[in-house]
Amino acid sequence: MNSYSPEELLACTIARLVAEAGHVAIGAASPIPATGAFLCRFLHNEQLRISLLHKLGGNPFTEGSRELFDLAGQGRIDVFFLGGAQIDGEANINLVEAEGRRFPGSFGSAFMYFTARRTILFREEHSPRVLVPKVDFVSAPGWSPPGVWRRGGPQALLTGKALFAWQAEKKRFRLESVHPGVTADEVRAATGFDYDAPARVPTTPAPAPEALNLLRGPVAAEIAPNYPAFARKVWSLAA
Repeated sequence: MNSYSPEELLACTIARLVAEAGHVAIGAASPIPATGAFLCRFLHNEQLRISLLHKLGGNPFTEGSRELFDLAGQGRIDVFFLGGAQIDGEANINLVEAEGRRFPGSFGSAFMYFTARRTILFREEHSPRVLVPKVDFVSAPGWSPPGVWRRGGPQALLTGKALFAWQAEKKRFRLESVHPGVTADEVRAATGFDYDAPARVPTTPAPAPEALNLLRGPVAAEIAPNYPAFARKVWSLAA
């Protein structure tokens, strides 16, 4: 039996991915990326600036997302997180419609994908339904042709089964690691697009005791007021 939760494993992985960032911005309804960012601050980078749009009290942006877009346009957002109803092998995302279902829409995803210095694609569900050969609608493209200005692009794709790195020169993903208890064959079977992989795929590092202590202490205290349901589920912690 694991001594850590899947959410804690994902948060630790995110903390490593953003370890050298100066400013991480996190959109609404993203408790695991937020947890990973705060863990990074406590574990790797105490100067890390975290802009949390979901913050219920004292949101850093007085005019909603407009200020976030201004910061990104100025090159002052190092890492942003995006998900999608569908994600394909070229790192395109679909936030509009899939399988006959309508979703809230793209909002500022295309702008942030172009202007944030790095984007981590994140989706807990890892299935052919989500990771498709080609998205039904491109809300935000994973890469741009020559002559199109673009500051940023994908850094990685993190799911509930695995971590992929983006290869900009090849315009395709590479499997970096599979999470504990998951095999490379299981990941291949659950992924609708093709990708590169080493002959022997590493296992995603399990959370170290220090990281778990931080997650269940000061990080949980930061997360609980803004994501109370998440804190109750993962740490049985009330806001």
